[in-house]
Amino acid sequence: MKRLISVFFACFMLAIPAFGAQYRAALVADMDSGLILYQEHADDQNYPASLTKIMTLYLTFDALEHGRLHLDDYLIVSKSAAAAEPVKLGVAAGSKIKVEDAIKALTVLSANDVARVLAENLKGGREGNFADLMTRVAGEIGLSGTNFENSSGLPNDDHLSTARDIALLAMAVYKHFPQYWHYFSIKTWTYNGKTYTNGNRLLGTYPGCDGMKTGYTRKSRYSLVATAKRDGRHLMSVVLGAESKDVRANVSTRMLNKGFEMLATGATPVVVNSDVPSLPQNINNNSGVKSSGAAAPTFASAYNAARGAIVPKYSTANTSGNAPGNAGVQFGAFSSRASAQSQVQNVLNQIGVNTVIETAPNGMFRVRVNNLSESAAQNIRNRAQNAGIDCYVFH
Repeated sequence: MKRLISVFFACFMLAIPAFGAQYRAALVADMDSGLILYQEHADDQNYPASLTKIMTLYLTFDALEHGRLHLDDYLIVSKSAAAAEPVKLGVAAGSKIKVEDAIKALTVLSANDVARVLAENLKGGREGNFADLMTRVAGEIGLSGTNFENSSGLPNDDHLSTARDIALLAMAVYKHFPQYWHYFSIKTWTYNGKTYTNGNRLLGTYPGCDGMKTGYTRKSRYSLVATAKRDGRHLMSVVLGAESKDVRANVSTRMLNKGFEMLATGATPVVVNSDVPSLPQNINNNSGVKSSGAAAPTFASAYNAARGAIVPKYSTANTSGNAPGNAGVQFGAFSSRASAQSQVQNVLNQIGVNTVIETAPNGMFRVRVNNLSESAAQNIRNRAQNAGIDCYVFH
């Protein structure tokens, strides 16, 4: 067995370029279970560049979910936002942009001016206030190595994150706001007569790729979060600090390929060049992936522990006056009905709550309990959180 593991590890290292020569950090993880299949320097701090915009969009989606924004609302462009460089949509100071166009400007073009528009409109006209909120929310959903100084990822020595944190943030978007996930898969977008192409080249070259986001600054180099579905499984790769666009695309492709191979063979997760102890294995891993036990690397445990309190901590929505029946609890969104059914049984076994499976507009399967009073929803959420089950209250 030791010889087989050694051979597998050697083959894997031949498939992935040497650390430091072509990229700074990388990992591949199962989007449904949170299991990290392979990681290199996943806890080292790096400059996230435009991967920052994943958090800007996370907070935008939260505002949409709670009715503070609507897709057809218009946002005002300030002089400060209009002046943002270098990648920009070119919106003029004093003009307006629709919320849905602002979302597309971030996911497709990665426009820094529009990121600032969203930040200023969501947090009292000051990007700095929004950055503080970003950092606070990052901590609440388990991002332990992240600090945000702006909404776009423009260079700042204190603006830092890790591959593990970026993966956790991407998973939070996927789990909490599945109805908006399709924005990350848009290949081209036309605005005011000009067509923009998504920089994530895997969208057009990797079978099953359905997102997510690119990043680049001179200090950060080239980064990419890419997600893909195959045979009912959904994987995510994160590559930070690649030396070129080609390298980040090639390493992401290799990571995803190896991840799907590891799922198919039941291979043991691999940690390379990491001095940080792995988190405990997620007790709700229904993926069928074999692991080495308690030491298997995962970010799902931190994610599970943090999500329950996130909306009450930072949302400005008034939830105190909800009439009975207006609240519910979601226990995850899954790419296959089988995974959702496993979660239904898990929730029933762990806390005795009957749930239903609903098909979301994007085709994902949501596990929910509906028509609850606010107090009943919070009670179920607390019980689930104590049992280690990922969930959140919705209204």
